[in-house]
Amino acid sequence: MAQNDFQVGGIWEIIDHRDGKDYRAIGEYLEMDPPNKIVFTFKMPQFSESVDTITVELKELQKGCEMTFSQKIIVPHEENWIESDIEKALGEYHDGSEHGWNLMFMGLKELVETGQVSYKG
Repeated sequence: MAQNDFQVGGIWEIIDHRDGKDYRAIGEYLEMDPPNKIVFTFKMPQFSESVDTITVELKELQKGCEMTFSQKIIVPHEENWIESDIEKALGEYHDGSEHGWNLMFMGLKELVETGQVSYKG
């Protein structure tokens, strides 16, 4: 299921039903410069209350385009954490986010190439 209000201030939501579970992602569009750039928030409430910021920039090439995708990860942490605790948590969030985005990008690639998606992950 997906809902999308594609405008600055608009809200989006995706619910992915996989392996008997629902994975919900929600956010708000912060900046739009079609077709060059989109900035939006990203939150998965079942995992964390933190809100990350995603920036997607497209650059036209002679053949196709190049996409730059970046995620500003906010790591929730305790007041008594030292720098190494924060760094460790950031690494774990980074690795988990990277794995999730890789699954989605591979699904998109498969959809574009074959017209269907099968999850392998």
